[in-house]
Amino acid sequence: MIRYMAIVTIASLLSLAGCGSGDTVRKFHVSGNVTFKGSPVPSGTIIFDPDRASGNSAPQGVAEIIDGKFDTSKGEGVVGGAYQVIINGFNGKPDVTNESSEIKPLFPENKRKVDLPQKTTTMDFDIP
Repeated sequence: MIRYMAIVTIASLLSLAGCGSGDTVRKFHVSGNVTFKGSPVPSGTIIFDPDRASGNSAPQGVAEIIDGKFDTSKGEGVVGGAYQVIINGFNGKPDVTNESSEIKPLFPENKRKVDLPQKTTTMDFDIP
């Protein structure tokens, strides 16, 4: 559970990078589904990390995965272009009333490159 909370906290902090008062970048939202072996991922995070090597200097996009669904409109959107998507999925949600409940990763951190349009879009990810 501590690792899960640490990942969520880090993802939240990273999403704030570049979000100063002068931030006028137009952001678009990405939503979709995340499945593992064909089943919805119960909880996790999805990070859209700009591919700096491709010249994308935009801020990161971040969303929480809940019951296999994500939507950056509830997190941080993207500007489009080349991104590395980083997906972390867990076997459940933390139970704050039960300290002995253990949240475990479903799979090793999954990374893949995508090219996002400069518009709101949907995109699904299946982790084999």
